[in-house]
Parts: sequence; structure tokens; C-alpha cells
Amino acid sequence: MSDKTPDAIKPWGGRFSEPTDAFVERFTASVTFDKRLYHHDINGSVAHASMLGKAGILTETEVQAIVAGLEAIREDIVAGRFEWSVALEDVHMNIEAELTKRIGMTGKKLHTGRSRNDQVATDIRLYVRDEIESLCGTLTRLQEALLDLAEREADTIMPGFTHLQSAQPITFGHHMMAWYEMLERDYSRLQDCRTRLNACPLGAAALAGTSYPIQREYTAQLLGFDGPTRNSLDSVSDRDFAIELAAAGSLIMTHLSRFSEELVLWTSAQFDFVELPDRFCTGSSIMPQKKNPDVPELVRGKTGRVNGHLVSLLTLMKSQPLAYNKDNQEDKEPLFDIIDTLRDCLKAYADMMPAIKPKKDNLYKAASKGYATATDLADYLVRKGIAFRDAHEIVGKSVAYGIEQKKDLSELTLSELQQFSDQIGEDVFKVLTLEGSVQSRNHIGGTAPDQVRAAVANRRAAMAAR
Repeated sequence: MSDKTPDAIKPWGGRFSEPTDAFVERFTASVTFDKRLYHHDINGSVAHASMLGKAGILTETEVQAIVAGLEAIREDIVAGRFEWSVALEDVHMNIEAELTKRIGMTGKKLHTGRSRNDQVATDIRLYVRDEIESLCGTLTRLQEALLDLAEREADTIMPGFTHLQSAQPITFGHHMMAWYEMLERDYSRLQDCRTRLNACPLGAAALAGTSYPIQREYTAQLLGFDGPTRNSLDSVSDRDFAIELAAAGSLIMTHLSRFSEELVLWTSAQFDFVELPDRFCTGSSIMPQKKNPDVPELVRGKTGRVNGHLVSLLTLMKSQPLAYNKDNQEDKEPLFDIIDTLRDCLKAYADMMPAIKPKKDNLYKAASKGYATATDLADYLVRKGIAFRDAHEIVGKSVAYGIEQKKDLSELTLSELQQFSDQIGEDVFKVLTLEGSVQSRNHIGGTAPDQVRAAVANRRAAMAAR
């Protein structure tokens, strides 16, 4: 990276009588991180130049020269031949200065009718819009993996927990569909964010608009926006879309963190519910037997990183008067890191989930513990005409007896059960089995295998219609 650009060629330097302090130049520059916006900056400039030509502000020859120059610069950046300069502060001035160097005076006309304020606001919206599409693609791939796993394990019985205590038997497929539903809300939030950000700030200029006869609707159309933004002050200073993405990202990471916590527990020797593929785990430098679930653990840890960036962006904007302020330069690094972190974590899970192997025997054995069918016995008594609260007490006493005898409810004899209620008959053992318990939850949202398969089919159809 070059720092040899003389202060005299700074595009705003005409009013100043001395060069920028070397430290201040480094301190205020953003090109080291905002250069990743080059593609969107060039797209915005091409659209802006085309609009200036359509409006008669530039000649067709000038537009062609500008567009050709910008495309050549894009090729050099992609090929790694472009030399970035901190002295030129940011991605916008680096590209504009290089354009002027290549095509002469015509390059200086590109900035007619716009400011860096509306330029960067447009670049970031274009960038975030593209990244949302990419994130949604990876999130969809993870959802598809969960649907496949849920369908494959629709009959696999496992314990369901509340308070991390065994509660009722469920199916592994039903558990995977719970994860799916969290991600479906995440997908919807990302799409909502994309809808709200899809308005074009170009033409707002510094803060008040421009006196040139620009055609904002045309620029918005060229860049794929739904239309132009409606207020020039708000256009250049709004970062709601970045905060909204950060909030949606925090929820995605919260969900992935919850998945991770369960996988960390499930892969432990104490649970031993699932097997993670070796390629997503690491070993210990001292304990040769260890197989550590590092990917879920790291995803769980990165949640705090994204949450912190959300707070950072909220704090950045909370005291800013209208319109643009230099503070807004601080929006990019947290935003970029949020997107990078989301991309990596979603990819890790999308790659990992298809290879997860539930240990069916261990899951079934665990579901058999903890008196998981107690609620089924209570429901059985209610169907016999006993009030639920009375049935609840009867079952509570039955469980206490089972604990004393070191027997599960299904292991108690009929005579042992009947000492708590004479309404209990031989048919009770049908409802005390794990299979009978999960099959009885045969309604929308229930854990019955048929309902899991129906939910998978429903969600596959909904995803195909996106």
C-alpha cells in the first residue's frame, strides 16, 4: 500500500493551507477496510455516470470514457494490480483519483451531482444487499440439511428436556424441526431487512440534494433498487439497515449458539447422544483420548462477538445530529465482521449437519429414564374421568413409589399402579411405552413421526416457493 500521494491532490484540499498531519491522515483513513466495497463503488459510479449522460450533464463520449476507465480499474483490483493509498483516505477517492489519472479531466466530472456522503450510503446498501442474498443461500442450505436429518430420524426416540431435566419422550426429527423453525424466522428477518434497505440514496448529495437536473429514479433502476430514498438528510445519515442486519445476525448467532450448546452436551461421554464427524473436531495436545467439539464451541463463542457489534452500532448512532458525521466511518468494521462471522458460522453448520449421526440406542435408553411418560399416565386417568389435578397427584405418588422401588412407571406391575387408582387397567401399558407416548402427540406441531414427516414436506414446499 502506497502513502506517497501528495497532499496537494486531495480532492478537497483547495481550502487548506497546510498538509494533513501524518498521524491524522492514518487515523482518519478508512481505505484499509472499506476497499472491500470497490465492486459496489464502481457499480454505483457507472450508474451515476450513465444517469448524468441521460440527463445531458455529460456527453455520451464522456460517459463511455468513464465507464471504460472504471471497468479497467475493476479488472486491476480483482487481479491484485491496484495500488491503494492511505493518503487518498478511502475506496471512493482511490478509485476516482486513479480514474482521473487514466482518462484525464473527464474523470473529474464523475463526481458531478453527488457527494461521498450519498456515495458511501449507496455502496453500503449495495454491499449489504448482496451479502444478505449470500447469507440466505447458506442459511437455506443448513435448513435443507435439517429437513433431511429430521425426515431420516422421524422415528428415532429421544428424551425431551425442560430445565435440562428429562420431561417427555420426543423424536429426534421433531427436535431438528425446532432448530429449523428458528432458522426460518431468521431467514424472514433477513428478507425483511433487505426489503427496507432497498432504496437508493444517490442524488441526496452531501445532505440537501443537488441543483443539477438529475434523474434519481433512473439511477435507482440501474442499481436494482425499488426506488430512490425520500429525504436527502435521512438518506446520507441513515444506518438503520446496518443495525437491523446486526440485530438479525445476533438472533442467528443466538440460535446457532443454542444448537452448539446442545451438540456440546450431546457429544459428551455423559450424554453420548450423537457422533460428530472427525473433520469438525480436534484433539488434545496432552490427552490422546479426547475428541473436542471445537466447531460448535467456537460458534457459541462468536455469538458474543456479533452481539458486541450490535451494541457498538447502536451506540455509534445514538447521539448523532443530522446529517452525516465522521462517526459513521465506524460503521463498517463491525458490519463487515458481522457478515464475515455469520458467513463462516452458517457454512460450518451447513457442512456439519448432514454428517451428524444420532446414537439411537443411547437416545432410546436415555428417554426411558426420568419417568418421561408420567404425563401420559395423567392423560390416561383424565380419559377415565378423573380431574386433571387429581390425576396429577396420583401420578406424582406413583412416580415417588417408582423412585423408591428403582423402577420406571412402565416397569411397575398393574397391582402396584392400582394401589394409587382403581381406574388403572391393563390398557395402561400401551400409553406407558415411549412409542405410544410419541405416537399420541399426533397433531400439527406435535412430535409424532407422521407429524414430523408432514412438517418436513410442508417446509420443503414452502422453501421451493421462495
